[in-house]
Amino acid sequence: MVFSSLVFLCIFLPVVLILHLIIRNQNVRNGLLLAASLIFYAYGEPVYIFLLLGSTLCNYLLARLLSRWHRRIILIGAVILNISLLCVFKYADFLLTSINTVTGLSLPLPEISLPIGISFFTFQALSYVLDVYNGNVKIQKNYGKLLLYISFFPQLIAGPIVRYRDISQEIESRTVDLRQTAFGLRRFIVGLGKKVLIANAMGVTADVVFNHGAENINILAAWIGAVAYLMQIYYDFSGYSDMAIGLGKMFGFHFKENFNYPYSSATIQEFWHRWHISLSSWMRDYVYIPLGGNRKGKVRTVLNRWIVFLLTGLWHGANWTFVLWGFFHGFFLFIEEIIPQIQKIPKIFLRLYTMLVVVIGFVLFRADTISEAALFIAKMFSGFDFSSVSVSFAMQSLTPHFILMLVAACFGCGAISKLSKWIGSLETKKILTMTERCVQVVTFLLAWLLLVWCMIRLVGGNYNPFIYFRF
Repeated sequence: MVFSSLVFLCIFLPVVLILHLIIRNQNVRNGLLLAASLIFYAYGEPVYIFLLLGSTLCNYLLARLLSRWHRRIILIGAVILNISLLCVFKYADFLLTSINTVTGLSLPLPEISLPIGISFFTFQALSYVLDVYNGNVKIQKNYGKLLLYISFFPQLIAGPIVRYRDISQEIESRTVDLRQTAFGLRRFIVGLGKKVLIANAMGVTADVVFNHGAENINILAAWIGAVAYLMQIYYDFSGYSDMAIGLGKMFGFHFKENFNYPYSSATIQEFWHRWHISLSSWMRDYVYIPLGGNRKGKVRTVLNRWIVFLLTGLWHGANWTFVLWGFFHGFFLFIEEIIPQIQKIPKIFLRLYTMLVVVIGFVLFRADTISEAALFIAKMFSGFDFSSVSVSFAMQSLTPHFILMLVAACFGCGAISKLSKWIGSLETKKILTMTERCVQVVTFLLAWLLLVWCMIRLVGGNYNPFIYFRF
């Protein structure tokens, strides 16, 4: 995996980027990116490249048929096709295991390996068909262009979930220059740093604690593990999103933001406006609103939100822990809906409440079973075992490197939000003051130093796969 990362950074990306800058013909550029994307996916999933091609072809044909035949029947067929794809490749073992547990049967499990990124490219393909049906986009008659949209390598395997309508014009015509490429590269390096330096450091500690077994830890180790995973999943996923957004910009595409400092949220509702924005907006537009949204009274509104969050949990993985995680968040959204007075509580207490809910939720997300999660959460609040063995295990996790990265992680969760947004706003300004120019120069120099640091860490073998690769 380390070798693959270095090949991507040192060979694949530079070659594709240079060719894309040199080539001027838009169709040839698209052909280059399509070929690169298919090679990129086939490198990790040689067999499932045919699944990606077949899924895209079926959705392409179904969208074409929407203008010629029974529209509602075609739409239902598209929904069934895409959901069936997920059920077979992602949920088959989960469903059969659940049936065996409930009925006492011993149905054989197919044990199909999970195609990388299937949840992301399936949702993108389905959103395209739904948007065509609703008249939000024109039918793309060129299969190659639709395939490029679905398979584009920067966001293919771990998001963000990109809507066709957001980049359809850029597939047809886009401009790329060295200035935009430089800004995209800087954003990519920041995302790489989030992953390699912070997320990996947090991941090592989280793995040690969770793998040690909840029955063998005390309250100190439980909180260290929970906070480590809290930071790991944010910097892992937001880091990948930053890399995808940066890569997209380097090739002339502008993806929407996927995270907006979610750990500074004051309510769970606000958290979901800031966390995994592409998924929450997808669920809102294609599930919540079609179910009636908030237009059919409070009872239906609450029910619709429960459905959305149960599906959101299930989307993340074929395990009851993910379903319970979605139910858990849906419960607190329900509480916030029926008790509007909660907004009058001082912000500092609201933020503490929100982070407590989020960190407990991510223990559910990380645990292998519900019973394991329950025991771990219990240890977070009642694990008062301060024997030398328990305390020693907890203290072993608090290495200087871990503490340094944890401080950096906490600082990056919100303290630098205004500075970061201000630096980002300079990208669109045509005339900069001397101070602004100096800031840009400094940020680019720091980005190159960060890249060197990341390369050193990668060469040293300190790498964990992105968490969302398995979704």
